[in-house]
Amino acid sequence: MEALGTKLVLALFLPGLLVLFFTRVTFHHIVGLILTLALIAASVYAGYTHNWLLYAADALSLTVGFSLASRMVKKARGHDQSEKDPVE
Repeated sequence: MEALGTKLVLALFLPGLLVLFFTRVTFHHIVGLILTLALIAASVYAGYTHNWLLYAADALSLTVGFSLASRMVKKARGHDQSEKDPVE
């Protein structure tokens, strides 16, 4: 049971953090989501995830991470545009 608790905590935080990390590296939130989904698919294929509760936790974390990454990219692009506009 302890292993399920550890996996659940990791499933709640790690995918969202990976989306944010990959978004920071690639500067595109969809690429960050796709890379994270590929890692999760590989772990499911390897047999590390085998519980529907973990699938739901992964999905929740991905959704929250994607939302935060979208907001981060939008804020960065808006900040870049304001720096490029000349102030008179």
